[in-house]
Amino acid sequence: MKKITKAVIPAAGLGTRMLPISRTVPKEILPIVDRPSMEYLIREAVGSGITDILIITGRNKEAIENYFDYSVEYKDVLQAKKKERELADMEEVCSLANIYFLRQKEAKGLGHAVLCAEKFIGDEPFAVLYGDDVMAAEKPVTKQLCEVYENYGKAVVGVCEVPYEDLKKYCSMKAEKIGERTYMTTDMVEKPQTKEEMFSNLAILGRVVLTPDIFDILKHTPLGKGGELQLTDAMKELARTVGVISYEYEGKRYDMGSKLGFLQANIETALQHPELKDIFREYLKELSKTL
Repeated sequence: MKKITKAVIPAAGLGTRMLPISRTVPKEILPIVDRPSMEYLIREAVGSGITDILIITGRNKEAIENYFDYSVEYKDVLQAKKKERELADMEEVCSLANIYFLRQKEAKGLGHAVLCAEKFIGDEPFAVLYGDDVMAAEKPVTKQLCEVYENYGKAVVGVCEVPYEDLKKYCSMKAEKIGERTYMTTDMVEKPQTKEEMFSNLAILGRVVLTPDIFDILKHTPLGKGGELQLTDAMKELARTVGVISYEYEGKRYDMGSKLGFLQANIETALQHPELKDIFREYLKELSKTL
């Protein structure tokens, strides 16, 4: 069984839930305190054994590529000011992994974004980290899924329980428990709108590990909800034919595509930030008295 060393991060979406700022600043570059959310995804992938990462971008997303490139101007300034810590941090960010970029020329959905990565992936299993989702976990969520893949040799989807009324925004899994936090999945439905369409309240949220046969499936999968090529529809065929493992991962998900998720990630990260945590905690205590 091949070890998972490649990952794909789809990041071509317009980010309409984060308007108006997302019109000029890619949502993946919006900060969690002092680092863009994309850096958290890259660090999660690297912490999971990933060495090669393809980021699928779109128009006006050049800021993502610039962030992971070396900046001669900043290097000169930091060296002149003898800011060795900041310089070392910048250089580390630029060398975390082999990071590649590919533009998705048309916004045809998550499935199409993954299909764009076929030549990059080849015949290897790979992880997909959804660009909107930042995870806080003791063990990286992607690593958790990679370990499950190594145990079962099947595609793995990271799932969480969500309220039934929210399933219409996500998907629903037909799943039978086979181990701790682990389910054999034989069917799924994208954005079910009625109770009758729903299998369970387990939904894919943010992370999957796929086998390369997903590409042939994507090529003949018809357009789904929203007139887009839905990755869930392709994974549904995989589930129905050979089975997919659903794993209820340990960790907290921040939806960085939403204003509330963005604020939650910033507040909770600031409370752990070595430079800010004490003074910020005191600030929140004082602020809470006025609420």
